[in-house]
Amino acid sequence: MELNKDCMYCMKDERRDNLMIEICQLEVSTVFLFKEQTYTGRCNVVYKDHVKELFQLNPDELAAFMNDVKKVAAAVDKAFQPNKINYGAYGDTLHHLHMHIVPKYEGKENWGSTFEMNPGKTYLTDEEYNNMIETIKRAL
Repeated sequence: MELNKDCMYCMKDERRDNLMIEICQLEVSTVFLFKEQTYTGRCNVVYKDHVKELFQLNPDELAAFMNDVKKVAAAVDKAFQPNKINYGAYGDTLHHLHMHIVPKYEGKENWGSTFEMNPGKTYLTDEEYNNMIETIKRAL
């Protein structure tokens, strides 16, 4: 497994832990719940190795990663019934392949436009995070 010492996902450090909570491991990725929950159920699916772009994966790795993304999106949909799920793979400043799973709700924050990366508006209690994580795990 390739590691990058500047990458919060590879180093599993406080930069990552300040933003998200680990939910579980899937076939080729780790699933996290964002601490900022303006978009109820927002998760992040992070590829196991330090890869910058989707096209750097071989066909089997790509299929496995996208299957992990699919599983998380389906679980979030089942758990929280959003009107739509947005997907985001950016990484301009953090070059580690990951996919944001962002549930969107009609009439709520940023419906009909692009989600904000970190609105900084909605944080939960530890108990609420734990309940949300258990809900997602049951849906997986």
